Amino acid sequence: MTDRWTRAEERYRAREADRRYPRRDDWGLDARAVREDEPQQAGPAGWDDEDGTDVIPRYEDEIYDESGPEPEPEPEQTAAPRRVGQRAAQSGRAAADPRGRARPSGRGKRSRIASRKAAERKRRRRTMWAVAAVFVVLFVSAAGFAGYKLMGSLSPAEDFAGPPGAPVVVQVHSGDTATQIATEMHEKGVVASSEAFYEAAVRNAGMNSVQPGFYAIGAKSPAVDAVTALVGGKSRVGNVTISEGRLLHDKHDATTGGRYDGIYRKIAEASCVGPERKCVTYEQLDAAGASLDLAALGVPAWAAQAVKECPDRTRQLEGLIAAGTWDFDPSGTPEQILRQMVTASVQAYEATGLLQSGADTKLSPYETLVAASLVEREAQPQDMGKVARVIVNRLRVDQMLQFDSTVNYALDTTEVATTDADRARETPWNTYAMNGLPKTPIAAPSVGALRAMENPEPGAWLYFVTVDKQGTTKFTDSYSEHLRLVTQAQRSGILDSSRPYGG
Repeated sequence: MTDRWTRAEERYRAREADRRYPRRDDWGLDARAVREDEPQQAGPAGWDDEDGTDVIPRYEDEIYDESGPEPEPEPEQTAAPRRVGQRAAQSGRAAADPRGRARPSGRGKRSRIASRKAAERKRRRRTMWAVAAVFVVLFVSAAGFAGYKLMGSLSPAEDFAGPPGAPVVVQVHSGDTATQIATEMHEKGVVASSEAFYEAAVRNAGMNSVQPGFYAIGAKSPAVDAVTALVGGKSRVGNVTISEGRLLHDKHDATTGGRYDGIYRKIAEASCVGPERKCVTYEQLDAAGASLDLAALGVPAWAAQAVKECPDRTRQLEGLIAAGTWDFDPSGTPEQILRQMVTASVQAYEATGLLQSGADTKLSPYETLVAASLVEREAQPQDMGKVARVIVNRLRVDQMLQFDSTVNYALDTTEVATTDADRARETPWNTYAMNGLPKTPIAAPSVGALRAMENPEPGAWLYFVTVDKQGTTKFTDSYSEHLRLVTQAQRSGILDSSRPYGG
């Protein structure tokens, strides 16, 4: 009985809640109308036995404006849970409570959004003002710089009036532009400003033909005169050409008495600067080349020991200045000039693969250089690979090389053929008087001779001789055949019967 009264009381409270807080389902019907239309099952004494478990209440928090105080809930609101149908409408209008008062809805959220938008608009305005200020600063700076450049373009570049003073050596590097040359001229005191030289240079078509190297141009020259001197070619200094097979020192021909200028003589002549012909002398270069400070002379590590052991200090740099055309600064000391020449030559030698050679010949890089100088002095370009093979083959069987070029190297007066007395003279280079290679190179080898010695042609040759005036050279591994070829050479007038023959 108690349970029935309890259930009845719960149903009453539920109906009272539905009356006070009407609920509508998803299709818009009143819950109370639905409930009244449903058939009721009454228990004893007219009581409804249904427990009403089909109604599941759902709760939601109210949305309030954070900018104002929260309204106090009504007693009825706290007494019974609010159902799903009791939410405020999604259109943003406030829902009405049973007493007809409006409750807070989406208005608070709209207030917060409006506040954020207003703050964002304020930030955008501040950013726009900052950007505008930066643009103003940049515009003012650009206008000032343009004005400065305009004023500079309207005023002439600083220039000397002349006449030019003492010559100054300036260098033009490979790939230099007119602007870089102008800077070099200004820094060396040749012109008053790089702008003046540049303006004169762009008006002179000859600037396109200026070669890398060193030039002697008068100090404090007018820009136009400096450009004219540069492109004229006569101001170039420190440019020397070393021919293949040339020696460090002068030689004299036994027949004519004429002087065959050595490398030191050629460098001395190329070092002269100015009308007074201020030059480094042959004797100064000879003395500098005998220095014991090999590092100061640019001697590479692969040649240092052999150079240190050279029996004649004045010949220790033989072969380390290569054939070719070279540029050096003539304003330097003799030691500095030789260092420039040796360093450039060593780079050219190493570029051929000198340091990687020797697998076939079993020669060190310095020995390869020595042998290449013999090839240079003994062979025509087309025969260099075969002469290189003759050298390798004779060294392997410990046979004397017997080259006339090694005899002539130690003589002041030379000719193609040598005498018996010359060949019998013992020197560190005479291969008629000793086995093996000379102590140093005997000339400046060409790149072709060096490459031939690095990679000799394959063959068993031990002898060679030039048999006619056209330079025809024949090779053989038979000594009897070699003697026959020597007789042929004598008949053609190449060799005097009293003089030696080939190799």
